Amino acid sequence: MISTSYAVILAVSGTHLINDLIQFLLPALYPVLKVEYALSYFQLGLLTLAQQITACILQPILGLYGDLRPRPYSLAVSMAAVALGVVLLATAGSFAGLLLASATLGFGSALFHPEASRVCRMASGGRFGFAQSSFQVGGNAGTALGPLAAALIVLPFGQATTAWFGLLAVVAVMILMWIARWFTNHQRMTQSSGVRPTIGPRLSRARLLVAFAVLGALLLSKFVYIETFKSYYAFFLIEKYGMEVAHAQGLLFVFLAAVALGTFFGGPVGDRIGRKKVIWGSIVGALPFAVVLPHTSLWAAIGLSIVVGLVLSSAFSAIVVFAQELLPQKVGMVSGFVFGFAFGVGALGAAGLGALADQLGMEHVFGYFSLILCLGFLTALLPNLD
Repeated sequence: MISTSYAVILAVSGTHLINDLIQFLLPALYPVLKVEYALSYFQLGLLTLAQQITACILQPILGLYGDLRPRPYSLAVSMAAVALGVVLLATAGSFAGLLLASATLGFGSALFHPEASRVCRMASGGRFGFAQSSFQVGGNAGTALGPLAAALIVLPFGQATTAWFGLLAVVAVMILMWIARWFTNHQRMTQSSGVRPTIGPRLSRARLLVAFAVLGALLLSKFVYIETFKSYYAFFLIEKYGMEVAHAQGLLFVFLAAVALGTFFGGPVGDRIGRKKVIWGSIVGALPFAVVLPHTSLWAAIGLSIVVGLVLSSAFSAIVVFAQELLPQKVGMVSGFVFGFAFGVGALGAAGLGALADQLGMEHVFGYFSLILCLGFLTALLPNLD
């Protein structure tokens, strides 16, 4: 067994932070863009859709291509695309320009996630849950920092200031060039040592299809909730409690920080007690708190958002590793499916609920959309792999 490479996991997690920080600049800008370009909630949802649907469609394809033809330097290319996307976002002067920037950011994300997840698994030394959680917590930390970056830099100084974040992407490119060299050496060492490839569980094709369908439903429940919360929580706070934009962005950071913290624990706990148990406790466990959240006072809602973020976020690393264990010979494709499907359904849900909010108001939408977490009960249909 090759030992765990903590330096590689930390480096990939750090670039994940940079990627997701930049990716979140778009939704963090929504309050500004809505006023500047007179956009509806539905149009804001379309921007989310343009960013995430690109990742949804391309990630499984790029992941499978990486399984068949590994390209160590593709991670550096992905971050170069992210740098281009943030420059386009800074210079966009119309809704069409914003759509182009959104799609470019989505392409960079599509190329980054399956390859980065594969590298973390390679560096895990068998601690798959720990490695995946470390990778995810980097991304969630970047997402959590997005509202702070918006409140401190982008909102006061305007849309054009997002171009400065392209410098972070350049730093990430340099880190990923080093990762590419490690990737090449690791592949060479693995082949020379004669390590046998991992064999997955002996499940029928029908059983595998059911398992992936259930995982898809679980991802739908989690990411429609998370993406809707990310895109519209600030508007909910403004509409229900009369909060200022900057303060609402600060409370969104609190929720996303809880998501980042909860993400880390899901993987190591899954290594110890099993992925299926973590999935059960995460999605179903978050349901009662999510249902109550929109109907309470401001301080209670803040506290419940922290609980929901901590509990619900622990599922993702467990779902990723569970899916990889079903088909360990196609880690890139499986990772691409999980990340891509998660981004896609989350974006579709955000767009649909944004259109509904145009008709009913954001407060009413927040009152009902948490019921989607009831899909967590489908966890009972997953096979036992532990």
